[in-house]
Amino acid sequence: MSFHRLARAALPVGLALSLSACGGMTGEGNSGFTGGGAERQVEAAAAQRQAEFAERNRGATVAGANSGSRSSLWDLFGTKDDPDTTVEVNKYIWNAALEVLNFLPVQSVDPFTGVISTGYGVPPGGGRAYRATVYVQDPALDARSLKVALQGQGGGPVSAETQRAVEDAILTRARQLRLRDSRL
Repeated sequence: MSFHRLARAALPVGLALSLSACGGMTGEGNSGFTGGGAERQVEAAAAQRQAEFAERNRGATVAGANSGSRSSLWDLFGTKDDPDTTVEVNKYIWNAALEVLNFLPVQSVDPFTGVISTGYGVPPGGGRAYRATVYVQDPALDARSLKVALQGQGGGPVSAETQRAVEDAILTRARQLRLRDSRL
């Protein structure tokens, strides 16, 4: 058996094993914040966006699922996806949020709905632990595209100044990333 055939056979197995290893990292029991209007607003907006995404893709099926034909593992790597399905998240805001909040452990991310949920973490040089839910709701590099909900370890939302400072830091970093890409 040639190396090419062996590599071709091992690739899907390796991908399947690596994807199955990620299955338990959803942060069960920490599905969202309790209390606070901003957190509920972010969660409601995320749920609405996820429902809209599911509605848009309701007619999509797995290749060959309804046609009665046999499907194989190789159908996963085909290009039979709907070309009209797009991710409506600004990549600069998304990456900036992950960079700015890198001290927080990520519990779940969903680029299709634009939601990043984190666990509690202490910022560098700080003494209080926070957790955050970030909602990127538009593909534009704009302040209206970003909603951040922060919660302190003791419960309840943080001050408006702290939340605004985190949002400003994310937007500033997003602009820096955009400028860096424009120079390429």
